[in-house]
Amino acid sequence: MTGPLYQRDRQWHPPALTPDYKTSVARSPRLAQLSLEGGICALTGPTFGHGDIDAHDNNLIVNYAKTGDAIGERILVHGRVLDEDARPVPNTLVEIWQANAGGRYRHKKDHYLAPIDPNFGGCGRTLTDDQGRYHFLTIKPGAYPWRNWVNNWRPAHIHVSVFGTSFAQRLITQMYFEGDPLIAHCPIVKSIPDPRAIDSLIAPLDLNAAAPLDHLAYKFDIVLRGRRSTLFENRPEGN
Repeated sequence: MTGPLYQRDRQWHPPALTPDYKTSVARSPRLAQLSLEGGICALTGPTFGHGDIDAHDNNLIVNYAKTGDAIGERILVHGRVLDEDARPVPNTLVEIWQANAGGRYRHKKDHYLAPIDPNFGGCGRTLTDDQGRYHFLTIKPGAYPWRNWVNNWRPAHIHVSVFGTSFAQRLITQMYFEGDPLIAHCPIVKSIPDPRAIDSLIAPLDLNAAAPLDHLAYKFDIVLRGRRSTLFENRPEGN
């Protein structure tokens, strides 16, 4: 059943060239974009199933642990994947990756002085249920400095990837946390022209989903298309 046509708002996404975000100078295209139609193989496979997901893949506190639980503030990140008419998108692969509580990634090129947590891998995945719901139990990531200008810091954030029915259908975004003062100072965030788009990336605190004496919760719904869509960093031309 088809719904109304939602015209793409091409002002929703930031321009490719944003000099205050220094690496955009080298990464921004110099020529006009090309639109390529996907072939049948790219659009229909490979697909994902529940057999590809382990029971602990969405629990980052234990899914890499060897000698104990991961260190840091325990949080639940949850929400729904929806289409432009607020209909749930079921059986969709959602993946996340993030820094640890000290603001360091488990990556050989991350040389930040914060220590590596031996029990935290920083990545997880899950499939949405029949109502489009997903959740991850994880550690709240720390802020970290980055080589943009003299004293730039990335706000605490979690990278989120959403797959469609194949590897060619992938959207990537970042989730920030309500109340973080670094959001307003981040050159990457400030490259987004519409304050509503920035708001769509900030997960509000959800005390109703928190577990007393265990963890807080943050709610992050992901809207795939339409006027209320979440901003996706790898699709600047629109969703």
